[in-house]
Amino acid sequence: MTLMENARKLRSGSLAENLRTIGYALLIALFIRAFLFQPFFIPSSSMESTLLIGDYLFVSKYSYGYSRHSLPFSPGLFNGRIMGATPQRGDIAVFKVPVDNRTDFIKRVIGLPGDTVQMKDGVLHINDAAVPRQRVDDHIERSPSGNVRRIPQYLETLPNGVSYITLDMSPNSVWDNTGLYIVPQGHYFMMGDNRDNSSDSRVPDAVGYVPFENLVGRAEIIFFSADGSASFWQFWKWPSAIRWERIGKWTD
Repeated sequence: MTLMENARKLRSGSLAENLRTIGYALLIALFIRAFLFQPFFIPSSSMESTLLIGDYLFVSKYSYGYSRHSLPFSPGLFNGRIMGATPQRGDIAVFKVPVDNRTDFIKRVIGLPGDTVQMKDGVLHINDAAVPRQRVDDHIERSPSGNVRRIPQYLETLPNGVSYITLDMSPNSVWDNTGLYIVPQGHYFMMGDNRDNSSDSRVPDAVGYVPFENLVGRAEIIFFSADGSASFWQFWKWPSAIRWERIGKWTD
């Protein structure tokens, strides 16, 4: 065998080994994404002040078991859930919106199957009982021009003891008073913490009741956060744009 043939054989073997390594890496990444953790980006303010635009977080895929929506592109391989675990009231969960079974939303689990849910004068009611809430310090928003906006915040405590902060951006908003919602069996009622700026289960045509099968996973921890003040190419601004204090923060 000539030196040239030896070189070709070595190159061929090296290429095959590299392709195998890439294939193994892709399989491992797919396994982690489908069965363990999946990263998500927060694009809207519907969960402020708990989650901010520009937050990146990991969602645990195993928390509620696995459905077809656990896999990329939601292939119709099976119905229902495997190793299903019941969501807890107050969990922050990612789910596929029932209207298209494709778009990812993230909201808080408020109503369980069989519950009644209603908003009265801005106060959440579950099973005909007002959910306690306590006024706390305002949420502060600063615009790029330096203008400051103060938004009232409330500490809300669900019947199971889970507490979190909600925003009340505008008094007497359209969603401060609603009809009575009765959560069907096998479904959940989801709401954003930013109550006046959230398209959630209160809006039947947009979200409505969320089937158990549509839950993708539970939000766990913020692994990165940026305030959007620096473009990708403005690398000298990156340190000031990163919200260092949010990195490693567990979701409430």
